[in-house]
Amino acid sequence: AYFLEGEADMNKLLGTVVRFAITAGEPVTQGALVAPGDRGFLAAALSPGMRAVTVPVNDLSGVAGFVFPGDRVDMMLTQSVEGDGGELKATETILRNLRVLATDQATSQDVVEGRVQVRKSTTVTLEVTPRIAEKVAVARNLGTLELSLRSLAENQNDLERALASGAIKVPDDATPEEEERILRRAASRPMDGRTSFVTGGDVSRFQT
Repeated sequence: AYFLEGEADMNKLLGTVVRFAITAGEPVTQGALVAPGDRGFLAAALSPGMRAVTVPVNDLSGVAGFVFPGDRVDMMLTQSVEGDGGELKATETILRNLRVLATDQATSQDVVEGRVQVRKSTTVTLEVTPRIAEKVAVARNLGTLELSLRSLAENQNDLERALASGAIKVPDDATPEEEERILRRAASRPMDGRTSFVTGGDVSRFQT
């Protein structure tokens, strides 16, 4: 049941997820690891307290297949709202910094001859908080959902703004390891508080 040094193929362990915390020097058993495609892999890959939700996508809403597991995306909602002045068309960024867990049933990228293979997907599974999972369920029934791919440097910019505003606080007596852990956790957290929007009137003068 144990992986023995010198006998086990360590390359086969790359990409696996541990079911529970493993301390330094502790023997690793086969039951402690879950490989992609195994039962329970997605549940083990989720961060503590997080949930997985799936949204439908197409070539347009899924960034033409250039969204891969591990990427970070924002979610936009496009809807039409009836009012006294007529129908208002609007698109709103409702969620930010969502981690992509899987595209369709794939939890990893296909690499052929050193190049990542772009493939069309019909669904994308995202890691969210329980509260955001409820928002996504409602948003699916309000209008059309689209994903926008985030830059790799975007999280660092958001993190610096949060530190400057005091939204994220690091204790003065925190060790470098504790500070890194706090910042890493904050940078990976989905955001649902700050939204932005564009209406038809912002795009065309002929839209009310």
